[in-house]
Amino acid sequence: MIQTVLFDLDGTIVDTNELIVQSFLHSLEGETPEPVSRELIIPNMGRPLVEQMEFFTGRKEVEELIKKYRTFNLSKHDELVREFPNVRAVMKKLYENGIKIGIVTSKIRQTTLMGLKLCGLDEFVSTIVTVEDVKEAKPHPEGILAALKVLGGTPDQAVMVGDSHYDIEAAKNAGVISVGVTWSWKGRSYLEEYSPDHLIDDMFDLLPIVGIASDVDAH
Repeated sequence: MIQTVLFDLDGTIVDTNELIVQSFLHSLEGETPEPVSRELIIPNMGRPLVEQMEFFTGRKEVEELIKKYRTFNLSKHDELVREFPNVRAVMKKLYENGIKIGIVTSKIRQTTLMGLKLCGLDEFVSTIVTVEDVKEAKPHPEGILAALKVLGGTPDQAVMVGDSHYDIEAAKNAGVISVGVTWSWKGRSYLEEYSPDHLIDDMFDLLPIVGIASDVDAH
């Protein structure tokens, strides 16, 4: 019986895709040998920001670029961020059925809290593990195991839901059930390469995986 459901944030429950892409395009303009395209940004989404900046620029000194990224990101956050369809309804259902809910993300805490609050999801979440709370980001299992420890959950009774291979591999490394979401901008075929335990096309599809009946009319 599943007792704990952990969610990635960006691209999984909160649609920050356009915000992330615009933030990178803004902060990297004129900073790379060749202009950075949306096509290059999308496959790298899910990695910690510092790693992405180092990758795009080939430089180790990226503090100023990160500052520029975050300033733009915060200024546009509420304008561009939305909840993905049915996320709130499913989180509410999990919560009402006694499932403990956690967030494991490679974002910083400030913007994680902003996204959850903006979409009305914060009331269902019992713990949040951000990139600031771990030594090793996903696909290392540290974040998942830290969340389970706080929630009193065990890997064999937990699920990790995400939109990237970092989430799927972190789930496997932690010994929890992995669920990939096909609304990832990276696409279904990309996720299939990493063999998640489940792939879902709609957040309501998560309910039977954790053993909760989905209301037919809820769709």
